[in-house]
Amino acid sequence: MTFGEKIKEARKAAGMTQEQLANVLSVSRQAITKWESDKGIPDVENLKILSKVLDVSIDSLLDNGSQLDFSVTKKPIDLRKYGNSGRLSRIKKIEIKERIVQEEYPDAKIIRLTVTKINNTKSETAVDTAIGLFALIFGGIPLFGTQEMGKTVNSLDQQYYLVNKEEKQYFVLLTDEFIISRAMSNRINEKKFEIGDKQFLMVGEVS
Repeated sequence: MTFGEKIKEARKAAGMTQEQLANVLSVSRQAITKWESDKGIPDVENLKILSKVLDVSIDSLLDNGSQLDFSVTKKPIDLRKYGNSGRLSRIKKIEIKERIVQEEYPDAKIIRLTVTKINNTKSETAVDTAIGLFALIFGGIPLFGTQEMGKTVNSLDQQYYLVNKEEKQYFVLLTDEFIISRAMSNRINEKKFEIGDKQFLMVGEVS
């Protein structure tokens, strides 16, 4: 039984609809649908909440072919070792990060990922709606989507990759200070997929 099938079975055993579970976790119903169909992966915090709400252990959810593995490594990096002593442009940073991930995973297939959407939590959606309505009432531009836009801007210095090395696959995040890798138990093969609050799209191979 896959990770998604286990969530679906546990949700039904708890007598909850997808909508009810989504409300408890402050995520969209679409996120629950993706998790249950193995097209998306909850982050660590949502996994903990799932375990409590559905009254199942994390071990039972992750056992036997689940898509999550919490074998996470975090290493510090120094971008300036690869560049000049001046201020690095965003493009230069990306070039350096791709070199770093290649050095970390030599002879591996490294796929670039782009964040296509960052989903709001329930509370963030409420704030966003309030901001938009406030602007409309006072004759301004309806600023709906400001929460998601702000999170997207804040994530611009983060680069994501899927690394396929032999029989293993890694989900890799590079910030300006760290390279963080999570080993995946089962491969992600969908071109579009979701992990935590982020939706990703595969956009090409690092060469």
